[in-house]
Amino acid sequence: MQLFIQQIVPDIYLYYLACNYQLSIINYQLDNMAIPPSWIIQTGRSIWTQIWLVMMSQLAPRNKRGEYQRPQSEFRHRIDGGKYTPAPNRYRLYVGWSCPWAHRTLIVRALKGLESTIDVVLLWGDANAGGWTFSQPEYECKTLAELYRFANPDYQGRSTVPMLWDTQTNSIVNNESAEIIEIFNAEFNAYATHPELDLAPVDLQDAIEQWNDVIYKTVNNGVYRCGFAQTQVAYDQAHHELFDTLDRINDLLATQAYLCGELLTLADVRLFTTLIRFDLVYYSLFKCNRRQIRDYPHLLTYLQKIYQLPGVAATCNFPTILADYYGNLFPLNPGGIIPQLPDLSYLNEAGA
Repeated sequence: MQLFIQQIVPDIYLYYLACNYQLSIINYQLDNMAIPPSWIIQTGRSIWTQIWLVMMSQLAPRNKRGEYQRPQSEFRHRIDGGKYTPAPNRYRLYVGWSCPWAHRTLIVRALKGLESTIDVVLLWGDANAGGWTFSQPEYECKTLAELYRFANPDYQGRSTVPMLWDTQTNSIVNNESAEIIEIFNAEFNAYATHPELDLAPVDLQDAIEQWNDVIYKTVNNGVYRCGFAQTQVAYDQAHHELFDTLDRINDLLATQAYLCGELLTLADVRLFTTLIRFDLVYYSLFKCNRRQIRDYPHLLTYLQKIYQLPGVAATCNFPTILADYYGNLFPLNPGGIIPQLPDLSYLNEAGA
């Protein structure tokens, strides 16, 4: 715990030491006199609540109502023939297995058949290191934060995955997943195994954008708004909006295969990466517990259908997803106990 606080949330390290001192006094008193259990509980709860609030403020920025506010991505270049032009083996994608935003990019890369065109480097979540780390150094960098600063020494923002890197200029092209999947869908068809697959047809783009707006707020970010809520009101609102949207989508899928009709689109990819993690981690760890996805007949069929598309299952590393969420989000799981991996064989069952 001490290492986590020093490296992840250095602003509260002194407070942590003060709390340790106070706890040592309590322990001494416990050993030498009788203390009412209620006093011990109240004191312990007060100390932990204060530490939790400060840690959560660093992990999950909030507004005045205690609602989680996801920071905006800062690198938003396109591969459109200017500084960055499409080319095989020029670009590198940095991802982590557990991240749902990075998962989107792996799925589109697989569906389009860009495995031989866009290299992938996997990173691993490490709370002790304060973020994403490399198995082997990249450009002599051991962490993703170091690579961000290698590209831009003045950078002070978040070091997130996915991140699309240009090996020719040693620069960051883009770290916004919604834009990276658009780039993969449209800009590398000359090198794709499946150039005929268009996940954003012109005639469906309005519908895709409408679904993207709804799903981002209430589902993709909605589960984080539940898990990272810092007031009861914020949690209740996020929880209500999340399940309202899931109910709506389940009803829709009773009459059509995908969100925008009978064709798979980028909106479906964006929804899938949250759904595939839902029963595994969000239902329990993030308190999204009204229903599991398996309780929705049409959402379950939809989930199975996408999971069974060629290449998609290989992008789902369930043991790492479980370990990273439960092992690295210390404020949500301070004991660090990682649940056993449940039976996920139902994902391979035929979706009607």
